[in-house]
Amino acid sequence: MSGNGPTSITEIPEPDEAALAHSQALQKAICAEIESNDGHISFERFMHMALYEPGLGYYSAGARKFGKSGDFITAPEISPLFSICVARQCAQVLTQLEDAVILELGAGTGVMASDILLELEKLDCLPDSYYILEPSADLRQRQQQLLEEKLPELVSRVSWLDALPDDSFNGIILANEVLDAMPVQRFCLYKDKNEQMCVAWQDNRFVWRHVAGDEMLEEKIDNIVRQSVTGFSDGYCSELNRDMEAWLNSLSQCLHQGVMLFIDYGYSRHEYYHEQRTQGTLLCHYRHRVHSDPFLYVGLQDITASVDFTAVAEAALSCKLNVSGFTSQAYFLIACGLERILQEQKDLDAKEQLELSRQIKMLTLPGEMGERFKVIALTRDLDMALSGFALVDHRRRL
Repeated sequence: MSGNGPTSITEIPEPDEAALAHSQALQKAICAEIESNDGHISFERFMHMALYEPGLGYYSAGARKFGKSGDFITAPEISPLFSICVARQCAQVLTQLEDAVILELGAGTGVMASDILLELEKLDCLPDSYYILEPSADLRQRQQQLLEEKLPELVSRVSWLDALPDDSFNGIILANEVLDAMPVQRFCLYKDKNEQMCVAWQDNRFVWRHVAGDEMLEEKIDNIVRQSVTGFSDGYCSELNRDMEAWLNSLSQCLHQGVMLFIDYGYSRHEYYHEQRTQGTLLCHYRHRVHSDPFLYVGLQDITASVDFTAVAEAALSCKLNVSGFTSQAYFLIACGLERILQEQKDLDAKEQLELSRQIKMLTLPGEMGERFKVIALTRDLDMALSGFALVDHRRRL
């Protein structure tokens, strides 16, 4: 999500009565879960309910989330140039595969899907099918409406799925800003013990409750500590995704031959668990304000954690996938021909050129999305050098 630095809680606008009622309904459901689990639940469970509880969670309910009227804006909505570059990477792969399809996970407003399909049509490289796996009924409806309006002649190639395909396919799996919305566990490191940060209900509000972690969590924390070069201060807090390997394994079973392309904000492990990042990477997005309180207006705000791309790479190897590229968003877009695409925009007036320049800065400058967002490619049985990583490939940093 694009945005500025954290916002003070006092600067965050209060929701209207209907939105507050919705939030309170989800709050009640989470409280019931807490009561039935000895007075606390894992943060992973809390985050899952806050985002995905049927009919109530942030991504399951109908409030507008993307764009200027929502809570954040993603790269495909900033500029079609982003999706055009992604499409050109897809085209390189599609030309090497038979009966190839594209599967997009969590397609947001549908803007990226429409722009990719339009560009692939120009390149005479359309996939046999374009699948969208979308858990939100509201977003699915908006995607269908957008695609029918923007590309009525191509919408017949698009299918919406409720679950991953049963049969494996050749092609591409795309996920833009999906990994950051996967629920995470939170933990704290102390000199004599490690603790899991759970969620309880006390004095009419959600609060943190520290408990002993289970064996699996302890093993993962010990691995993080062992790999640290400088060590951690007493009370260091962060998060980890325990479901990455299982999630990626389910995806890998769908892919017979091709590539998974994940675009998200995050770091390699030694940067993620940096000694100075003492409170982890958890962030919340509400009406284009960024803050760090996941208990505020549950169900009305997005909750995210940066991606540990080393963990993604490790999970890929365990699933017998190859890590075939890792770079920043800026380097990826430039390597996919961003400058050439710009040169093709010949008929723009001065105002349009200025707007295009603004979009490119947001997508590529280090202070915007260019460095903070990374792109990782995982492949199976694909013997080719991917064009998006030809300029700079940072796999050695993983």
